[in-house]
Amino acid sequence: MAKTSSRSRMSNEINAGSMADIAFLLLIFFLVTTTIAEDKGILVKLPPWSDEKPDITQLKTRNVYSVLVNAQNMLLVRGEEMDISDLRDNAKEFIANPTRREDLSEAPNKAIISLKNDRGTSYRTYLEVYNELKAAYFELWDELSRRKYGIPYSEDMSAAQQKVIKGEIPFVISEAEPTSFGEEN
Repeated sequence: MAKTSSRSRMSNEINAGSMADIAFLLLIFFLVTTTIAEDKGILVKLPPWSDEKPDITQLKTRNVYSVLVNAQNMLLVRGEEMDISDLRDNAKEFIANPTRREDLSEAPNKAIISLKNDRGTSYRTYLEVYNELKAAYFELWDELSRRKYGIPYSEDMSAAQQKVIKGEIPFVISEAEPTSFGEEN
């Protein structure tokens, strides 16, 4: 009778019983430790919810700075075509009305910027327009802060100083529901 060697008794199989457990633990480890980047978007503070019917007051057209962006990404500001590069200075002039013109806002705290887009407007154009309008407010806040307090407007200012500045020039952008593609009414 032939002797069997110890090598022939060993099987060529690998015990993979615990491999599933290890793979599961690695999966859990990576799911727990991985961070997912989130898009922050545009920070817009919405008014609190109210069940009361809104006060329908008639706004003077003089105090409304209407900005319409059509499907071809062209601007129509207060009925006149305008380039995005001119929007900031024009909005600043409308809000502040330094020369007290009759066709611009009565006062900075009464100025309302109405922004309306077409559904065909590109997101890039929307952001450019929104940034220009917001930049107009920041520049006006900075100018007022330098006149009142001798310092530029920034997050380092006290909350009371920021409140005074924003009380005199409140940030008011009203966004209307976008129109259907190509409809510019």
